[in-house]
Amino acid sequence: MAGSVHKVDISWDRRPAGTVATVVFDNSRRLNVVGPPALLDLTEAFLGLAREEDLRAVVFAGAGGKAFIGGADINHMAAMRHPDEGRTFITMIHKLCQAIRDCPVPVICRMEGYTLGAGLEIAAACDIRIAADNAFFGMPEVKVGVPSVVEAALLPRLIGWGRTSWMLLTAENIDAATADRWGMVEQVVPLDRLDVAVARCVDSIVEGTPKSVRAQKRLMRRWERLSLDEAVQAGIDSFAQSVGEGEHIEPMTAFVNRKKKG
Repeated sequence: MAGSVHKVDISWDRRPAGTVATVVFDNSRRLNVVGPPALLDLTEAFLGLAREEDLRAVVFAGAGGKAFIGGADINHMAAMRHPDEGRTFITMIHKLCQAIRDCPVPVICRMEGYTLGAGLEIAAACDIRIAADNAFFGMPEVKVGVPSVVEAALLPRLIGWGRTSWMLLTAENIDAATADRWGMVEQVVPLDRLDVAVARCVDSIVEGTPKSVRAQKRLMRRWERLSLDEAVQAGIDSFAQSVGEGEHIEPMTAFVNRKKKG
């Protein structure tokens, strides 16, 4: 969209065990809302991250302190008239969510302030959500004339059908404590401890072995599509492949040796 002002900043933490990337989306003058140019840039950023061979984890945050992502650009949506325009725009949101879900390493969503509409769909596409206690969440779409769609379909898996119905049909916001109780987020901490909590989560992920963490995320994505029996078999196959790759030998041997010395 002409005149769109936003930035997508990627910073790199190069560690001996691999690289951690932090993606910060900045449209803070407008609560970090996303229009077409921002969606394209964010999608390209995550597609690029997926090609980083030594990547271990990604932190995804919004700039400005008032929102992670405050929703889709309502100015753009209000100008849409033809169904094809709606299909094109909403597919762009889906493509960003899919790029996040397809990222081969865990994506941790860092949330403070508002996470609304498309922002909550994007957050749901992340693997782990850590929120400050000043966070609010909502799906306001039915109050502006459209349904909640695309990765809103992930919400029943996180919070159940009844709570999803309440959020999507009433369009009322919930606070961080409610989101925590409902299972929408994995952790809520005081705002001044948010970065510490995110760093601790990243450190725990990086302590895992690189191939096993990637295999785990890949397997979990497959579990979403498979029956229970098929998911169990997929796990057996993944375990066997990991044994064949041999990444387990060094850490398991070190653990056994420590037990012997103890």
